[in-house]
Amino acid sequence: MTDLSTTSVPQPRRYDGVNWIGVQTLYLKEVRRFWKVGAQTVAAPVVTTLLYMLVFVVALKGARPPLHGTPFAEFVAPGLIMMAVLNNAFANASSSLIQAKIMGTSTDFLTPPLSPLELTIGFALGAATRGIVVGLVTAVCVLPFARLGVSNLAAILWFSLTASLLMGMLGVFAGLWAEKFDQLAAVQNFLIMPMTFLSGTFYLVDNLPEPFATISHFNPIFYMIDGFRYGFIGHAEGNVWIGVAMSAILTLAAAVACWGVFRSGWRLKS
Repeated sequence: MTDLSTTSVPQPRRYDGVNWIGVQTLYLKEVRRFWKVGAQTVAAPVVTTLLYMLVFVVALKGARPPLHGTPFAEFVAPGLIMMAVLNNAFANASSSLIQAKIMGTSTDFLTPPLSPLELTIGFALGAATRGIVVGLVTAVCVLPFARLGVSNLAAILWFSLTASLLMGMLGVFAGLWAEKFDQLAAVQNFLIMPMTFLSGTFYLVDNLPEPFATISHFNPIFYMIDGFRYGFIGHAEGNVWIGVAMSAILTLAAAVACWGVFRSGWRLKS
């Protein structure tokens, strides 16, 4: 008989530092998951944005006056692009996690040697990729309706990246918290969507009556849309540097919180 005391027992593979192979695998899984149904995850949001452009720009036929000297089409287009980025980054992470919980496939990313930090990186980057891909396709499709220029490329890159990462990590929370798709839809319909629509996408926030104008300046999505639009038209309603600082702080705070929930196994291991 074999002496079990002398038999070597396979040990889990150990990684010094970050398990980049595991992070890459999780990231590619998230990207391929949404890319396989591109008609639903990429094409559909673009069509929705084009419908907004048709209603607010083409149907009005120039009836809306310029806003701060910017034609209405050029004012609305960046906001619609950022809306697509925000909503799709949130949807990617949240739908991935709730599907894993309902279908019982959470072990696919809990069993491998992935630390809480590596799980956070993988899900956040996967969500950000979907948001940015949808944003790029949307930007190309709205060009026939709005002549978009580039006033500040750094602002465009910064706000698109931080917004997609932040919403992706918020999607992690929503996906872990929700126990069924109805709850997840409620978060998106009653929290994310109102905050997005009431952030100056279609109008100047400063034109709102008080106290709504002041309240809008406490909406973090306002600064993301405003800063992103500033990158195209060179004009911002709020302070761009406040937006830069707020987006950085919120993204870092969301990353720490995501690390914490993955570390505790909240709604995943219980």
